[in-house]
Amino acid sequence: MERTKTQKPKSQFAKYSIQDKTLMIIGYVLLGMFVVAIIVPMVYIIVASFMDPITLQNKGITFDFSKWTTTAYERVMSNAQIWIGFRNAVVYSLLFTAISVFITLLAAYPMSRKDFKGKKFFNALFVITMFFGGGLIPTYLLISNLGMLDSIWAVILPGAFSVWNMIIARTYYQGIPADLQEAAVVDGANEVTYFFRILLPVCAPVIAVLALWQFVGMWNSYFDAMIYLNDTAKQPLQLVLRSILIQNQPESGMISDMQSTAQRAQLAELLKYATIIISSLPLLVMYPFFQKYFDAGIMAGSVKG
Repeated sequence: MERTKTQKPKSQFAKYSIQDKTLMIIGYVLLGMFVVAIIVPMVYIIVASFMDPITLQNKGITFDFSKWTTTAYERVMSNAQIWIGFRNAVVYSLLFTAISVFITLLAAYPMSRKDFKGKKFFNALFVITMFFGGGLIPTYLLISNLGMLDSIWAVILPGAFSVWNMIIARTYYQGIPADLQEAAVVDGANEVTYFFRILLPVCAPVIAVLALWQFVGMWNSYFDAMIYLNDTAKQPLQLVLRSILIQNQPESGMISDMQSTAQRAQLAELLKYATIIISSLPLLVMYPFFQKYFDAGIMAGSVKG
């Protein structure tokens, strides 16, 4: 009896047409180039932050560990202003995230209800604010007249409400079956009970995504703090880093023991890379905990409008 030869099943890629294969190959190549464009600068910054400043200036980065040093991190971590900015950035980001997400969820709920009177009017009003603003000078005068200059509320409150985030939350609400509310009403729940005890727990994915967006946005923000804050004790980390990275003005305590101008310039250049790494660590640590919610929440706005 002849043995029948078992044929290996074709891969999914082999089933595609030539046009589809070409399109996929081009997509993978572009994606690979995009990944390389992100990874190479990150690797350069990480390695450069550990390099000896003289070696970095003369020879560039090297993977010879004997040329590596932790001087930059020691000086950055020992600087009081960095820690003050870090503390302020954490406080601002947490407060801003909590207030922004809470306001956004509250505003999105009535906008998701079909029986809400005036829905079209408020929707048009919200959309207009996405494209038109008062400008910097009127906003500054408003903040000044409200007595919020040089306070944390000048940084937190003006941008706490995001129309785009409200639309995302509204769309997510609309995707929840109406039977859930009907069952809650039958059990005697009012609107407040339904919103806080039934609806919000179901909306954990979109809440996590909105919180991640707002936290990252506030963590990376420096412009509002630069405009409204004068007290250095209230400046967030990004504003402190701006003076180091853009204005090339590291804190005097970081380089005070350097004898020559060349040594000061070399160490100042090294401090830039170390501060970038330190400022990015909280986001790198936080993102994996939100990743499981991210895919489910990010698709909310693309399914139903």
